Amino acid sequence: MKFGMIFANVGAFVEPEAAAGLGNLAEEVGLESLWTVEHVLVPTDYAPEYPYSKTGKMPGGEDTPIPDPLIWLTFVAAHTERVRLATGILILPQRNPIVLAKEVATLDVLSHGRVTLGIGVGWLREEFDAIGVPFEERGRRTDDHVAALRALWSGASVDFHGEFTSFTGGNSFPQPVQMGGIPIVVGGHTEAAAKRAGRIGDGFFPGKGDPSHLIAVMRATAIECGRDPGAIEITRGGALDLEGVKKLADEGVDRIAIPPLGFDLATLRENLSRFADDVIAKS
Repeated sequence: MKFGMIFANVGAFVEPEAAAGLGNLAEEVGLESLWTVEHVLVPTDYAPEYPYSKTGKMPGGEDTPIPDPLIWLTFVAAHTERVRLATGILILPQRNPIVLAKEVATLDVLSHGRVTLGIGVGWLREEFDAIGVPFEERGRRTDDHVAALRALWSGASVDFHGEFTSFTGGNSFPQPVQMGGIPIVVGGHTEAAAKRAGRIGDGFFPGKGDPSHLIAVMRATAIECGRDPGAIEITRGGALDLEGVKKLADEGVDRIAIPPLGFDLATLRENLSRFADDVIAKS
């Protein structure tokens, strides 16, 4: 079982010393990956309901710092050697896929092949409005952008003509270090996200709801598309003890994402070290 930490780039870990310290600590205790969250803009008094909280609002309020995930991960990459650098998630339909392909491949080269691109469609309509991307198109744009990214990571003089992205003889270098390109993990809490993971994902990260049902939907969709569902890596939260970890392992989960177990380095070191001894070392 692999273990990662979600919400790595918030709280105290926005600051450079704490971000570097978190990366070093993750490697010290045996965490496999750090997963960042993202919002480019959070409007005051936003109307849509945040889907991952009972209150319908994101923790910390609209003025809580959320650093750009790729820049934060690049900084952490420079202070680490082994831990994987993951977005969990990057809101893909808000990004230009041609620019993003260059950014993510560059980070993959600089980190010696440690990048995982976790993606989602987004939920905050006002953010889409401010960026100028139609909210209703976000699902179709996500599929288009995944295909464009993979095309650009496939070699030289690439042709691609999708619904929203088109180029002929495109060259995007440097290419990713990882053979076959950078793994793309689809995150979300809906059947649409599960089906997208089954169709085009290298991994699936169900965010809430009934993960067992969503994973079953993902696997069924993969089979319908002629893909091997066992090759789609599953990441889940929800287990902080050995019994819970073993249960998820029996269900075919490959990675468990834990929340920060402290929002200062001293507390995090104490709690993560205990978790490493009690759970990671015994899994």
